[in-house]
Amino acid sequence: MQHPDVAPAPRKLTAARGRSSRLNISRLLLRTTAVLVFGFILIPVVFVVWISFFSNQIISFPAQGYTLRWYANIWLQRAFADGFRLSLQVAVLSMFGGLLVGVPAALGLVRYRFPGREALNTLLLSPLVVPGIVAGIALFVFLVRIGELLGVRLTATIPGLALAHILLTIPWTVRLIAASLIGMDRSVEEAAMNLGANPWVTFYRVTLPMIRAGIVAAAIFSFITSFTNLEFSLLLVGPGRTTLPIAVLQYLEFNLDPTIAAVATVQITITAVAMLITDRLVGLGQVVRR
Repeated sequence: MQHPDVAPAPRKLTAARGRSSRLNISRLLLRTTAVLVFGFILIPVVFVVWISFFSNQIISFPAQGYTLRWYANIWLQRAFADGFRLSLQVAVLSMFGGLLVGVPAALGLVRYRFPGREALNTLLLSPLVVPGIVAGIALFVFLVRIGELLGVRLTATIPGLALAHILLTIPWTVRLIAASLIGMDRSVEEAAMNLGANPWVTFYRVTLPMIRAGIVAAAIFSFITSFTNLEFSLLLVGPGRTTLPIAVLQYLEFNLDPTIAAVATVQITITAVAMLITDRLVGLGQVVRR
């Protein structure tokens, strides 16, 4: 005769198998969804890279053959070479300018409480939500007015374009460095100050090394954002000058060959390599997940 407090073993085994089956189905659905999402994101990239090797004079399917001449054609087009150099200069200037503004701003927002703190935080992040063309027009009008009042020409100049791009880099810098500051252990700073280090020495010798991952992540994201920007550059670039995105747009007006796919592939490769190197060196993934 079976004891009344003991459940039959087959019933327990069936329940355990049911839970395991539901867990396996959930995992399968999650993995399938992840594969579909990543596939949806990556398929256009794969097609762009594939098209860049077509030998067709006009982009069409199927490919008549494969060649590397479109990559050589990039540097034969002076607009692409000049645009790459100008985009590189502006991206580097705006990256460092964004760091000079964003690091102190993130430090103040995270470490201090003061009236208007939330409003300032919203203001610094606002370039992410304002449409690019609207912000570009507003910046153009603003720079014209500043030039009239101060007698300094800022429109159609590299410094003026870099100042505009700094507005794009500040949100990334503030967000990523603030995440690093929130996640760091402040007891290390307190220990340094207890041992006699003043606030500046503590910041330079302790705080900066501890948020290095956030600074590098902010720098790489800021560089990419500036390098690929079209709206601000289209409205603020000077006559006779062109950035790489503008050169691509102008080339597409009269040409339909795979050169544009080759340019896009080069940009994708540069961005991917920079992201991978950054992740290996400073653990970029940990910063982005915070």
